[in-house]
This record gives sequence, structure tokens and C-alpha cells, in this order.
Amino acid sequence: MLTERIKELEGKKIAIVAMGVSQIDFHLALVHSKKFDEVWVINAMIGVVKQADRAFIMDPMTRFFDTDEAASMTEMMRDTLPNIDYPIYSCELDDRVPNVEEYPIKALIEDTACGYLNNTVAYAIAFAYWNKVGAISMFGADFTYKTNAHFAEMGRSCCEFWLAKCMEQNIDVSVAVRCNLLDANVNVKEKLYGYHRLNDPTVSYFENDKMNVCKYSEVIQETMIPHGIIGRENPKEWVIDERLNGTSVPEPNVP
Repeated sequence: MLTERIKELEGKKIAIVAMGVSQIDFHLALVHSKKFDEVWVINAMIGVVKQADRAFIMDPMTRFFDTDEAASMTEMMRDTLPNIDYPIYSCELDDRVPNVEEYPIKALIEDTACGYLNNTVAYAIAFAYWNKVGAISMFGADFTYKTNAHFAEMGRSCCEFWLAKCMEQNIDVSVAVRCNLLDANVNVKEKLYGYHRLNDPTVSYFENDKMNVCKYSEVIQETMIPHGIIGRENPKEWVIDERLNGTSVPEPNVP
């Protein structure tokens, strides 16, 4: 088990690739020559992303080898796990998976003074924070479970908590265009609650390495890039973040 930070990771550009639909933006990023120093994959992405450098699978390996709890992923995981040649961080060792390592849970929690870790993606982000990486690009961490909204909200909030901690430490954080972390997939005119009701809403956007705030009508829309969008040259309709035309901000379910 690691007891100290990995010095070689300090300042590195990391892609974290989870299993949600926005993983497609990772593959598109590579097509358009986006480069990362390391790629970290979550759970079953070990069977998809061939250029991974580390994996995070916080469930014990017994879940895949001794049960069918992983459903249709079980066979793939059983076939793939023994052959992985990079570190797999998990909660315990298992002789059937030679490269599984214990996650540095004690050192990380003691060093960060925080034990808020309720899903595997959050463990990966916390690992990046602990190792003082320079940049994190999030893909596939969508938390859009239609049958378990409570679990989705729990997971998303924990990930956003650790991403906020990263940003406080000047780690550059970006989120795939299809992902809902940090509201990356929300129409730019609807990101700022309250202002979204105005005919000419106030918007925030990233340009020339800084955040800008102005009225939507004042923006040079062809050059505006919504904060958090990364990974490829976006079509014009995505650059102005109009892909959600016809939708509205969901209202709280209260009288």
C-alpha cells in the first residue's frame, strides 16, 4: 500500500474516464490529438481503454470472481482483471489479480483531513488531489441513474466536492461536454439560477484564460467557450451551448 505521494504525478495532466455516456468525449479528444500524461480508468473501463495507466476499482475483486453482482460485465471483468499490467487500486488484495494494490486510504485521509468518499470516481479525484496533479479532465462521470436518483445525487455531490478542493489548489479542472458534473452540459443561458429567467440572461464563460461575466447579448458568441467544456473542437452550436434548445431549467418540486 502506498504511504506517500507519487512525486512523478505532481503537475501532470490526468484524464479520468468513467463508464457514463460522456466517455465518448474522451475518445473524440484522442481523435483530435488531445494528449494526457496519464489516463486513469474506472471499473469496467479497463476493458475499453487500452492506453490506461492506472485503474480504480474500489469494490473487492470477489465481487467479480465470486458473484454475479456485476451482471453483464462479470465475464469481461473476470477475463480482463488478471491480465492488467498497470496498478489497480482497490480496497483489498486478491491473488487472482496480480496488479491490484490497496488504495492508500489511511495516508490520503490523514493527509487531506477528509474521509468523504462514497463512490469510486471520487476516490480517483481524491487520489489526483493528494498527488498534486496539475490538471484533471473528467469523462464518463455522468451520474444520470434514472432508477436511483438518490445514489446519483450522492455520487455527483461527492465528486464535485473533491473537484472543488482541486480547484482551490489551482489544479485545472475540465469536464466533458456531455457530462453533468459542474453543470457542464447545461445551456450557458441557464447556468446562473435566477438570471436564467431574464430575457437577456447574465452568463459566465471562459475566454483568454479567465472567467468572464456579462449579458448574453454582449457575448461574441462564435468565440465563447462554456466553462468546463474540453476535449475537441466543438461545433458552432455547441460553442454557444445551444444544444438544449427547447428545454428549461428544472424547477424544485415544492409548492
